[in-house]
Amino acid sequence: MVGVDFGTLSGRAVVVRVHDGAELGSAVHEYTHRVIETELPGSGVRLGPDWALQSPQDWIDVLRTAVPEAVAAAGVAPEQVIGIGTDFTACTVLPATADGTPLCFETPGEPHAWPKLWKHHAAQPHADRINDLAARRGESWLPRYGGKISSEWEFAKGLQVLEEAPDVYARAERWIEAADWIIWQLTGVESRNICTAGYKGVFQDGHYPSEEFLAELDPGFAGFAAKLATGQVGDRIGDRIGDGVGGVTLAPLGGLAGRLTARAAGWTGLPEGVAVAVGNVDAHVTAAAADAVRPGQMVAIMGTSTCHIMPSDRLAEVPGMCGVVQDGIVPGLWGYEAGQSAVGDIFAWFVDSFGADGHEQLTSLAEKQAVGQHGLVALDWFGGNRSVLVDHNLSGVIVGQTLATRPEDVYRALIEATAYGARMIVETFEKSGVPVEEFVVAGGLLKNPFLMQVYADVLRRPLSAIGSDQGPALGSAIHAAVAAGAYPSIEEAAAAMGKRTEAAYVPDQARADAYDRLYAEYRKLHDFFGDGHMLHTLRAIRNEAHP
Repeated sequence: MVGVDFGTLSGRAVVVRVHDGAELGSAVHEYTHRVIETELPGSGVRLGPDWALQSPQDWIDVLRTAVPEAVAAAGVAPEQVIGIGTDFTACTVLPATADGTPLCFETPGEPHAWPKLWKHHAAQPHADRINDLAARRGESWLPRYGGKISSEWEFAKGLQVLEEAPDVYARAERWIEAADWIIWQLTGVESRNICTAGYKGVFQDGHYPSEEFLAELDPGFAGFAAKLATGQVGDRIGDRIGDGVGGVTLAPLGGLAGRLTARAAGWTGLPEGVAVAVGNVDAHVTAAAADAVRPGQMVAIMGTSTCHIMPSDRLAEVPGMCGVVQDGIVPGLWGYEAGQSAVGDIFAWFVDSFGADGHEQLTSLAEKQAVGQHGLVALDWFGGNRSVLVDHNLSGVIVGQTLATRPEDVYRALIEATAYGARMIVETFEKSGVPVEEFVVAGGLLKNPFLMQVYADVLRRPLSAIGSDQGPALGSAIHAAVAAGAYPSIEEAAAAMGKRTEAAYVPDQARADAYDRLYAEYRKLHDFFGDGHMLHTLRAIRNEAHP
């Protein structure tokens, strides 16, 4: 099997053996355009604050380079590959024509024609309006998103396009997650997966939000849901669910989206006709890679941001969660999602800006300290707050600095702040009646043992660890194994191919007690600054001064 993970800065492919999940070879392709945040490539058109775009050409280049390189590294013949699965960051969404052509290929000088990356937060005012109206109208779907949808999701970004670039909105016959767009390019079949539709597209109980609701936001927005529909209905990729606008067809996770086309076979070097799994999200496929697809197993995928996902056998309203979707992680269970908008990004920002000694040296110095020795507490909102406040206009705060504060002090305080944010999420779930039975860690930050121990101490619980450095890509390969018919279900494929070490990090009682005191101060800061009054004002002043 081949699994392909489309990340924030690069795409990676891994070749996996079907019977035991052994990773035989891998390759990485760094995106040429990386994250487009200041100006559009080649045109010099400047972008505003909180913009983050990507280039679809980078995604195609991953298929052209990383996939054949991974197969070559594995030492297997392409004819031995029976399936390919992919995952994407989300919500990464793009406007396209009815045949799938990205609008940025046609009008590269128009910012709104480009795909909006998950961390594009310039649609926060539009998310605020959606949330306010939904609350006033008592929309039944709002509690499924913890009471607020995020500026990262499809509807907020779509409303931004309508109101800031109505010509682009009019030309966009499709508003499609990159997770589904890449499957379209591989198979020639347009589909929508149940995961992104539910978590990022506000699809609940067989429907998108009503035309009446959308028209009240903006009359021109009434038909937005039609841009989300495929127009494709067929048992081969999924059941027709409900009677939503445009004939909504949602494809089940682990399902067969289609077969590799001749064009895509040319890109990847794989045989035409290979099974292609239904698209999925990087965090959600990782649950399978960690064999954590049972109720109560929360997987934290920790990288530039952190996404917390967990299957459960019960439905509840959890304040500030990113969403709960039936069949959203594995068929037959409710899938919950929460998250932190910036984690690794915070550490990278600090090192790039102030820590000339680098991550390893700062970690070495920080881990020598006793808990609380630095006298600091910080709020982990440098990229806004995804859960539980759902407000991307919030910003980071560091309290307690003096003339004696050293870089390693701040670095440790930032690590601790992200752990406090994770504890807030876990406690909110459990107070809402959704127990977290096991906390499983995956992602690039797993490579930092000190950080992992801080999380175990702050959370006061053991941390299990995924057994792969390529969790999303391995998870995509596991889904591909199901799509190709090698296993009858995601659970059985995960049991055979997934890997994790239980209780890899165990909390230290004395440190955990000390962190309880600091966490109490974090909660005070969280509640004080969480109303947004001061932080929103500072952001508004910044935006007004932006050239």
